Amino acid sequence: MQTDVDPRTLIGRKAFDRNGSRLGTIDEVYLDDATGVPEWAAIRTGLFSRDAFIPLAPSELVDGTLRVPFERALVKDSPDFGVGRHLSPEQELQLYHHYGLDLPSTPAPDVLFGRIAGTDPTGPSPSGD
Repeated sequence: MQTDVDPRTLIGRKAFDRNGSRLGTIDEVYLDDATGVPEWAAIRTGLFSRDAFIPLAPSELVDGTLRVPFERALVKDSPDFGVGRHLSPEQELQLYHHYGLDLPSTPAPDVLFGRIAGTDPTGPSPSGD
């Protein structure tokens, strides 16, 4: 995916699989902690509003929608981690394996792995400052 896209502009966009079938609507965007580049999106799918994580790197923005190069069934069967919190390194590894993607060459520090776009990567200081 192009790296100059503001991740906040992805939220609310529709996502479609490789065959043009609608997957759902983007709820959250997760940034790579080392680079700040959008890496994963959580897509609200189906009647029960389950969120499925999809990788953004091989996806494309086409006419205001996200085109994901995977089959709908693969996205539907992705691990369900819930949204609104960090992805742990283990969860991110599960997602890479699920989609058959190569792991990034330099992993991000564990404490900041998979943060949500728009959140403070450092969080509150241990002393409460």
